[in-house]
Amino acid sequence: MEFDRTGIILYTIKYQKCVEFYEEIIGLTKMFRTESLTCFEFGNSYLMVELDDEYDGTQNESERIKTCLRMNVPNVKKLADKLTEKNVDVDYQEHSWGVVAKFFDPDGNLCAFKDSENFEKQISDFRTD
Repeated sequence: MEFDRTGIILYTIKYQKCVEFYEEIIGLTKMFRTESLTCFEFGNSYLMVELDDEYDGTQNESERIKTCLRMNVPNVKKLADKLTEKNVDVDYQEHSWGVVAKFFDPDGNLCAFKDSENFEKQISDFRTD
């Protein structure tokens, strides 16, 4: 399987502090940002710091999903269907900002496919602002 890009998403409840840490302390360069996520260059990949909007403070902190391995691909639906055919439970989602398909590996790590076209558009739009 070939990927257009790969990345890691960090889901955080301390969003602004994490953005400042990776930008100001670590020195990563922003690729783009929205109100609740910031994407940084990360070697040949990307690091996305995203507000964990599913955490409401009542869950056990150790059970909270904190990372996601992201693979940008041209056709999310096609790959999601292939996983489903192999009995992998896939959460396919279409949003105004793009298409994702989330799934877990056998050890419970969150993984996701993301449509390359909309991701590249976010980068392009940010650079022309």
